Amino acid sequence: MEILNKYFGLKENNTSVRQEFLAALTTFLTMAYIIIVNPKIMAAAGLPEGPAMAATIISAFFGTFIMGVYAKRPIAIAPYMGENAFIAYTVCGVMGYSWQTALGAIFIGGLIFAILTVAKIRTWFANSIPFSLRISFAVGIGMFLTFIGLKEIGVVTVGNAAAPLHVGKLDELKVLLGIVGFVLTTVLMIRKVNTAILLGIVIITVLSIATGESKLPTQYIGMPPNVLEVAFQLDISGALTWGFFSVILSIFTMAFVDTIGTLMALGYKAKMLDEKGEFPQIEKPMLTDALTTMVAALLGTTTAGAYIESATGIQSGGRTGLTAVFISLLFLMGLFFFPVVEIIPPIAYGPSLIIVGILMMSAVTSLNFDDMSETVPLFATVLLMSFTFNIGIGMTAGFVLYPLFKLLSGKAKEIKPGMWILFGFSLLFYIFYPY
Repeated sequence: MEILNKYFGLKENNTSVRQEFLAALTTFLTMAYIIIVNPKIMAAAGLPEGPAMAATIISAFFGTFIMGVYAKRPIAIAPYMGENAFIAYTVCGVMGYSWQTALGAIFIGGLIFAILTVAKIRTWFANSIPFSLRISFAVGIGMFLTFIGLKEIGVVTVGNAAAPLHVGKLDELKVLLGIVGFVLTTVLMIRKVNTAILLGIVIITVLSIATGESKLPTQYIGMPPNVLEVAFQLDISGALTWGFFSVILSIFTMAFVDTIGTLMALGYKAKMLDEKGEFPQIEKPMLTDALTTMVAALLGTTTAGAYIESATGIQSGGRTGLTAVFISLLFLMGLFFFPVVEIIPPIAYGPSLIIVGILMMSAVTSLNFDDMSETVPLFATVLLMSFTFNIGIGMTAGFVLYPLFKLLSGKAKEIKPGMWILFGFSLLFYIFYPY
């Protein structure tokens, strides 16, 4: 225990091994859906589900473990939702490219990330983002999490062209269980119960099984799928063609901004930012996500990076890299106990996403609504993250609009050079995005 305390600085961060483990368990249960969902999405690109599941788990284990022991942050890494759908449904489905070529592009993106990180160029870009825009990332991700949570428990459902979203069937048992989970978790948090989010997930899972909304698995342990069926099959040369430029640019831009925004938002939530509003040693988690993206492509899955669901573990007391190490080990166990993961229903983890989203949106009080050159870009960033269901779209909108309105209002001197480069990248993203 003393070794863990010394290496991770548990006492300095006012935490303990028990607290870090419970935080890790909370984060894992909140994001364990990725083990099931990512392979299903990748199957649409032509990958077999079993090997894709193994690639997902091993990538998450690798990235999260490195995040813990190297970057020493309580942040989980796994294949990104959003980027996986882009690859499966747009790149492979609509554009007709093979998944091998798509993985080649992802590997190239990860390699570029690694080079830019080692050269500290990514850190330079991150530090060039105005403080108010960084805060808008936290607010936007908070709204995004809340929207996902409401959708997962069925309070909000997809409608039709006349009403794209509408209220769900509140008289259905599973929706009522989700609402009960939200109320229960909120009450536990009001009463200062440290394990409130974890207890909420566990209790609703048990109630879901007891009421027949979820079923116990027919088996609890299974042999890991053979990852070698999809590993090391990426086509790098096929991705290095002019016709694939728009895809590489889109993958690169979305992953680049997703990582910066997520780290800034989590850093704000965990009070990791310094007095300048910057994330100390941000190059370490950035290098971790770059290396993990390369490993993910080699294994047979999509771009990996910091997960916003890590906020649930941070809210539960996770403060050091030990939380990430525990999460990585839970992912590794998932190789054998993946049937158990399937019993955790969306109505169990959905409430935790809503609550954490609410807490992250509290940062809105730090935004300046008196200056329209600030208000419009920040508002666009926040809203587009949720309304396009893509964090990267919201962030790139902010990167385009913020410098533009500062320039048009005669305040161009407030913009750092790195922000203008992000403006250019984001503009190219919208021009070449394969709509």
